[in-house]
Amino acid sequence: MALVRLEQVRKVYDSGQVAVAGASFTVADGELVALVGPSGCGKSTLLRMIAGLEGITSGDLYIGDRRVNDDAPRDRDIAMVFQNYALYPHMSVRDNLAFGLKLRGASKASIDEQVRAAAATLELGALLDRKPRALSGGQRQRVALGRALVRNPRVFLLDEPLSNLDAKLRLSMRSEIGRLHRSLRATMLYVTHDQVEAMTLGQRIVVLNAGEIQQIDTPMQLYDEPANLFVAGFIGSPAMNFFRGRLGTTPRSQLLCHDAVLPLPPEHLARPALRSAANEIIVGLRPEDLGLCAPGTSAASATSGGDDYSFEGVLESVEPVGNEIFLHVRYAGAERICRVPPQALPEPGQALRLRYTPAKLKYFDASSGARLA
Repeated sequence: MALVRLEQVRKVYDSGQVAVAGASFTVADGELVALVGPSGCGKSTLLRMIAGLEGITSGDLYIGDRRVNDDAPRDRDIAMVFQNYALYPHMSVRDNLAFGLKLRGASKASIDEQVRAAAATLELGALLDRKPRALSGGQRQRVALGRALVRNPRVFLLDEPLSNLDAKLRLSMRSEIGRLHRSLRATMLYVTHDQVEAMTLGQRIVVLNAGEIQQIDTPMQLYDEPANLFVAGFIGSPAMNFFRGRLGTTPRSQLLCHDAVLPLPPEHLARPALRSAANEIIVGLRPEDLGLCAPGTSAASATSGGDDYSFEGVLESVEPVGNEIFLHVRYAGAERICRVPPQALPEPGQALRLRYTPAKLKYFDASSGARLA
């Protein structure tokens, strides 16, 4: 295996469109790094540049200690797994697995050995004589993984490999890929638009938007300490709640929102970054950081020791999803989502008081989107 290093890698098309703007990061030997972002953010283009399927406009790409900008894909010693499986329909599973090895002139004994090993790893032994049309989506994806696996490449590149599968198969294949990575200790780059896949598979995650890297960090660090509004809103399901307004200190520290106020702790407003924020700011709260006050609780009775960190909104809808419930509450001109355990709830249209812990508040500059430390 080998590390992958990008130094200010850019992709600009002839039309002038910047698909990737100065990407710089390193994937360590044996690390699984997920590239995540919305459609059109440049993540697949970045992966295709690493594979050699897209030219690099500027910057340097290294696999191991070798600069590979000008190397053909076959000379980079990588294996790529595509979204659409790309299996040969007229070939059996055995022949699909062996095809790349045959092209490279491997001996029959070596091919048989590597095909058997890959089939055993991915539990394909009973399917070797079947054609792709006789396989389920999950089985086809395992064959695509096996075809990459038999080559024993230095780097695995996976481009949204699970997006064509149903929810149950995605879950099982996600576990399969994680197990495969742990057993092989392989260097992998995994592209997905699904932030749950990125969070569960990636040891680190590269978050992209509009061709630019927004943040590179571990999954939980991205979740707990987002660098900006985009990362805060993209990572997490349901997304973070945002309250937009101006800071006020009369009669107490608060965020002056649309026809409402959000109480804030005075020690937060004493921070230099917030004290110097003359314009609008945005305050973020995760859905699980909002809780329900007891029915009939008022602002005065919610107060404990002089501190009331709660607000009252109107319940618009309830989403029970089994082990938890999502409450959609209208407050300050926008919908807020609260994640609570299963319990008896009032009917939509009634008022609810939601409480929060001040330590969970995140602050962002409303104009730049940058996190205010």
